[in-house]
Amino acid sequence: MLRPQDTITRERRSLNGLWAFRLDPQRIGVQERWFAGRLDQAREMAVPASFNDVAADPAVRDYCGDVWYQTHARIPRGWDGQRILLHLESATHRARVWVEDVEVAQHEGGYTPFEAEVGLHVAPGRQIRITVLVDNTLTFQSIPPGIIEDTPVGKRQRYWHDFFNYAGLHRTVWLHSTPTSYVDDITAVTDLSGSTGTVTYDVVAHADPGQEVAVILRDADGQEVARATGATGRLIVPEVHPWGPGDGYLYDLEVTLVADDETVDSYHQSLGIRTVRIDGARFLINDQPFYFTGFGKHEDIAVIGKGHNDAHLVHDFALLDWIGANSFRTSHYPYSEDVLDYADRHGIVVIDETAAVGLNMAIGGGVFGGQGYQTYSPDTVNAATQQVHAQAIRELITRDKNHPSVAIWSIANEPESDTAGAEDYFRPLFEVARDADPTRPVGFVNVMLAPHGRCRVSAFADVLMLNRYYGWYVNTGDLAAAELAWTQELQSWAGDGKPIIITEYGADTLAGLHAIGDEPWTEEYQVAYLEMNHRVFDRIDAVVGEQVWNFADFATTSGIMRVGGNKKGVFTRDRRPKAAAFALRRRWRTQTQDDL
Repeated sequence: MLRPQDTITRERRSLNGLWAFRLDPQRIGVQERWFAGRLDQAREMAVPASFNDVAADPAVRDYCGDVWYQTHARIPRGWDGQRILLHLESATHRARVWVEDVEVAQHEGGYTPFEAEVGLHVAPGRQIRITVLVDNTLTFQSIPPGIIEDTPVGKRQRYWHDFFNYAGLHRTVWLHSTPTSYVDDITAVTDLSGSTGTVTYDVVAHADPGQEVAVILRDADGQEVARATGATGRLIVPEVHPWGPGDGYLYDLEVTLVADDETVDSYHQSLGIRTVRIDGARFLINDQPFYFTGFGKHEDIAVIGKGHNDAHLVHDFALLDWIGANSFRTSHYPYSEDVLDYADRHGIVVIDETAAVGLNMAIGGGVFGGQGYQTYSPDTVNAATQQVHAQAIRELITRDKNHPSVAIWSIANEPESDTAGAEDYFRPLFEVARDADPTRPVGFVNVMLAPHGRCRVSAFADVLMLNRYYGWYVNTGDLAAAELAWTQELQSWAGDGKPIIITEYGADTLAGLHAIGDEPWTEEYQVAYLEMNHRVFDRIDAVVGEQVWNFADFATTSGIMRVGGNKKGVFTRDRRPKAAAFALRRRWRTQTQDDL
């Protein structure tokens, strides 16, 4: 499945805007066929956006269950004789879709796209009704997991990830067309040898007899540098301009179906020619050691929640450039593909993560403490969960495999990883990731409850990614003790001979709170905390990256540890810098890769 695109043979129409919206707390909408006519008793809702905060209604913000979206669209008359598809970039956490009275799609998973061919149910030139049922509930068989608990005031959603369970249609919804013979998928793998680049491609096409695949590779100026015919092949690029950190140089691979010298279908795939590999404890991009500087982030904006917004996209990347960051992790779910496109163009390196967060009943919401469940069991995280997780990995890699910015696949964040159940659960999932993409390193993010010597999953990983909060959740306020304990643990991990990326370290900080001494929650303490961590990292050669938690403050479920959300951002939620932002800028913009 390729993302909708405008080409000489394809067209797309965005359905973004105001849709009709209605809650369905009794889950009666399907039985009463709400999809079969105008959605009654509906309010207006913006798409893309999370629905939770838009309505200014606590009952909507904390709502758990089915919600309905509906809009009308006109099929362009020029699409007559074409394939007509409805494409949703995300629906959190699962969806059913109707066009007119016909159900055309179902999808599980809130952060990857899905689509349905709807040409049999629509007529070019006519207006159609599109209805989407979104279900935001989480269970032990969803990714991420959660449970529905009965309370004296009704059913409530409980979950174990430390960010708010925003839901809805978060990204663009498209109508698009393709020819009836069409390019269906493209996989491109790049390599470098001196000044020569190669692109090995594999195209899946639905073609009629007499039609063949042809490819043309053009440079950033539009000049042809290589061409070939056939569904699989290898292109040679002399005097290649590699894609690299800080240098987002992209080539354009045009893939066409041709018959008798006529173009039947055309699709353009941007490519960055680069290599990623691990050499012992070194992480290499284009055979040069790379040191990650940056953040764990969130898709989280006031009012629209996880809804994609281009202005915030551009501003966040401007702040990454200002502070000297060269990377980020898509914590804790796949981000909008618009984000990855932008990272491609600007040379930002990405750790791309599935939505597998909260698979750990010993920790919840950043607060250590038992949850009353066993993580891996027939009744909790089980074989059915594993299958959903495996599909989430496949869909992530299918969507993002051609993005040069993506350097690592992260298949989970902070799962329980020190038990036999964890080992059995994750072993096949690493195989799923490597089968889907044998060209990139695969890892997961380890939590402090599974330190070196106890973790049973890190053996499967190509790179070690550690979340640690010495000086915050442990050794709180005692940075001297934290530095000693952190150094000792990190030295143990370094003995494994793998590259180590510190994917989270941070301290909650209330902007504007100050003290003469290093007191937790003050801006001074956040700076001192980061400086302590940096001293530890600089002692350990195996550390190849530091990503602060978090880029910006973000919304969470309510709790005594979360006052108006998680405050570990070095920027506030509205992107004002705390003192830590200037401290990081001094470190990251004045030190070279060799210094770090």
